[in-house]
Amino acid sequence: MTRSFPGALPSWKGAFRPDVPEDDTVQETTRPRLGERIMTAVNRDPRTAPHGTRNDALLAVVLAVAAVCVGLLSDEARRPDALGWTLLLAVHVPIVWRRRHPLLVLAALVALIVPYHALQYNHLAPTPVAYVALYTVAVTGRPLRTILTGATVLAISLSVMLTVSTHQALELLRISGWIIAVLFCGIDVRYYRQYVSAIVERAVRAERTREEEARRRVAEERLRIARDLHDLLAHSITLIGVQTSVAAHVLAADPERLDRETVAKALDDIAGTCRTARGELRTTLEVLREHGPQDTRGPLPGLDGLPDLVAAARLAGARVEQDLRVRTDPPPAVGAAAYRIVQEALTNAVRHAGPEPAVRLRLYDEPGALRVSVTDDGTGPVPGGSPGFGLVGMRERARSVGGTLDAGPRPDGGFEVTAALPLAVGEGTV
Repeated sequence: MTRSFPGALPSWKGAFRPDVPEDDTVQETTRPRLGERIMTAVNRDPRTAPHGTRNDALLAVVLAVAAVCVGLLSDEARRPDALGWTLLLAVHVPIVWRRRHPLLVLAALVALIVPYHALQYNHLAPTPVAYVALYTVAVTGRPLRTILTGATVLAISLSVMLTVSTHQALELLRISGWIIAVLFCGIDVRYYRQYVSAIVERAVRAERTREEEARRRVAEERLRIARDLHDLLAHSITLIGVQTSVAAHVLAADPERLDRETVAKALDDIAGTCRTARGELRTTLEVLREHGPQDTRGPLPGLDGLPDLVAAARLAGARVEQDLRVRTDPPPAVGAAAYRIVQEALTNAVRHAGPEPAVRLRLYDEPGALRVSVTDDGTGPVPGGSPGFGLVGMRERARSVGGTLDAGPRPDGGFEVTAALPLAVGEGTV
């Protein structure tokens, strides 16, 4: 995961503005301004910065050159000799590994710089490298560790200076404010980096949450469309198949005494079923082509469409007995779920329960729930047959509104579908 920080935000402008040419975008993102580079370096954790060892080696060389210049410009009494130059240059070597082992680097630096100061060489020359080591400890460690480390360094330095010269010890104590300032500067930068990192992490989590929510909504919409198409096509095709069988039976039973009225009625029923299926299919396709909000689906089917389902099942040969006792209007989502469950249950009864099955439909409300029950006296689905999506779809319909559904063979024969749908549901898909 690539992190980005406020210091580098201006370089993103071209990448998100369609009115900026592509060449300008590439130029902005590949050639950030000097201020953006500085802010990016400040925001970045030094332990994860690219080319850290190489950069620290160059920093050590620059600091060593500056220290040598300061040493050469000092007076004859304080100018380092061979041992002093060796200690002064050796102090800069551990800086190369300051990002990986800041405490060890500081310890090595103290071990080398204490004898340098004890021998009364130029005290200003190794000061920059000492500040760099202290800053690294402060910016990479916890504040308590930083404060204890600074106190330890000051205590050791004062002890050494007291053995050499009381005047030098007091001078070190006078300039110790710079050491404290460096430590607190490192602590402030550490807190600032943590703050920037927390902002970026929250932004990344929010973006990931939005993407997951979008994927979930797409999956739910695909599942809803699959259920609608299954309920529509399975119901319509089953009725058309039964009505076509009736017409074929009439034509083949006694061609010489053809019952034209029965054949015409069967064909009219087939045409009516096709018109209804075409209308519902057109509504579903219009939803798929809709460029507006996803909730724009037109009116949902409800309990007022149950008599049409019962009439269609009776035309297909089922002997349906209905008991509809609903005193209050359920929410649209619950009504649509009940409609689809009854539709699929009647379709399964017509398809699997045998010729002229006896079907009983019960629908009633009770405190807090709408009860649906569809039973038949048939044999149910053929054992070992290929499983379909009807029962799965009915259970999903019930779960979509927070309800439950049970379906299975009855102890005394036949098949039963029962559902309990809560009447107090929020707006959602069906």
